[in-house]
Amino acid sequence: MTGQTLTVHAALARGLAAQGVTTLFGLLGDSNLFMADAFVRAEGGRLVPATVEDNAVLMALGHAAMTGDVGAATVTQGPAVSNAVTALIEGVKGRIPLVLLAGDTPVSDPYHPQRVAQEALVAATGAGFVRLRGPTTVFDDLATAFRQAWTGRRPVVLNMPTDMMWEPAAGAPVVAERGARSGPPAMGKALEDAVGIIAAARAPVILAGRGAIGAREALERLGARIGAPLSTTLKAKGLFGGAVHDLGVFGTLSTPNGGEAIARADCVIAFGAALGRYTTVRGDYLKGARLIQIDDDPGALGLHQPADAALLGDAAAVAETLLHWLDEAEIESSRFTEALDPQAFLPAGALPPAKPGATAPGTIDIEVAMDAIDRALPADRVFVSDGGRFLNSAWSRIGVSDARNMLLSVNVGAIGQGLGQAIGAALARPDQTVLLVIGDGGLMLGNPAELSSAVREALDLVIVICNDQAYGAEYVQFEDRQMDPGLSQFKWPSFAEIGRAMGAEAHRVTGIYELEAALAALPGRTGPVVIELMLDPAVVPRLQL
Repeated sequence: MTGQTLTVHAALARGLAAQGVTTLFGLLGDSNLFMADAFVRAEGGRLVPATVEDNAVLMALGHAAMTGDVGAATVTQGPAVSNAVTALIEGVKGRIPLVLLAGDTPVSDPYHPQRVAQEALVAATGAGFVRLRGPTTVFDDLATAFRQAWTGRRPVVLNMPTDMMWEPAAGAPVVAERGARSGPPAMGKALEDAVGIIAAARAPVILAGRGAIGAREALERLGARIGAPLSTTLKAKGLFGGAVHDLGVFGTLSTPNGGEAIARADCVIAFGAALGRYTTVRGDYLKGARLIQIDDDPGALGLHQPADAALLGDAAAVAETLLHWLDEAEIESSRFTEALDPQAFLPAGALPPAKPGATAPGTIDIEVAMDAIDRALPADRVFVSDGGRFLNSAWSRIGVSDARNMLLSVNVGAIGQGLGQAIGAALARPDQTVLLVIGDGGLMLGNPAELSSAVREALDLVIVICNDQAYGAEYVQFEDRQMDPGLSQFKWPSFAEIGRAMGAEAHRVTGIYELEAALAALPGRTGPVVIELMLDPAVVPRLQL
């Protein structure tokens, strides 16, 4: 189209390419099909189709989480947008930048059957909303959406009326830079307070969240300087892998020895961690400890827990600043790490291997299964988790070699968000195996038809389905009250058979020997593999969140 006037739909496609987008996830309809076609044919982009709109957004979220850039997805108008609402909330709560190019009904037709209040819908999710104002502002509006997504760490919807798509556009692509989100660390009283708190601490602990993943070296130096052990939130699990004083996860999934060490802390220095209820065990892990919180997002400071000192800035930069002033003031080390039992530190303090428990005939112990899966897959795998009662077993027993390889699709507390994100993650990391652990209810809610998308793309994706034929959280609530749990139980079809029908290799596991055979077959895989674990709902460990 060089030298020709671009239509609005073609300009949108060109603008996407100018933003660096090479992969677009979507489901086509009246409002977006010509834009998607131009993105593929004229701009050389890749379109990954989804079977439902929410999974298109979830794929883009998974892709963005693995690339560290802004994801891109597209859906058509009206009910397509309403179908994507929960996925948008997942992205908002997960602080994942995404631009969703959403169609809208013609402005000239206020009684169109697909017309809904899209701006109000989007506002309710917490996502941003940018209107395509007209044919002369296409490039500016698209760049605004990308800029807002990046700086705000959230999804932004670009609203595109259908009747504008074939209008002639004007202007040239505008690139939204992905620069630093915050300036230098705060100085003055906040910094002085932080240095003073550290100087007085006798049992400091460093806590790193996902916002500190790039700061490992600086945080290790700070820990060594002040005698503080290292810990992470669940989302940053593996960040300090191999470090001498790694306590592992801080929170409800702490190891027993690690939890005892954390309980002794009189100062917690949290970098890039939101400090939500599960990390702090509803505040209990911070009782008796002074809190220093560092984040490059001003909205995160004090969001869940009041901080004694709150510093705005990049995690590594703030750590280096603290080191400088601690040295200037000649503050001595607390030597807390020397006072701790060596068994508190990983790997010595990790969970022992699981021992098979008594389960119903035709089922397998979930803890034994997770240990076996952890051993069988490559160490540099990407681990994606859906929600469900299996979480404690999976999160505790499956590790990652790099904190960037952990993706938990539970930000909105809904099951069914994992399959789409795992597909996006696998497309972002084609050279790594992606492991998805998902429950039976989560797969049904997330649409098992999406398995066909993984097969079509020939992804290196291992999907472990924890099938206890029940909604587990509801099952245990009935059981706790000595009530019949029948309403929480289901006679699902065989997920292994569904996987095979979709074109995947699949295994139904009812015992350890079948699991060993399924895992032994993994090296020869050429595409997605489904492993259906048959579990006893009466003995699956409870959630401890």
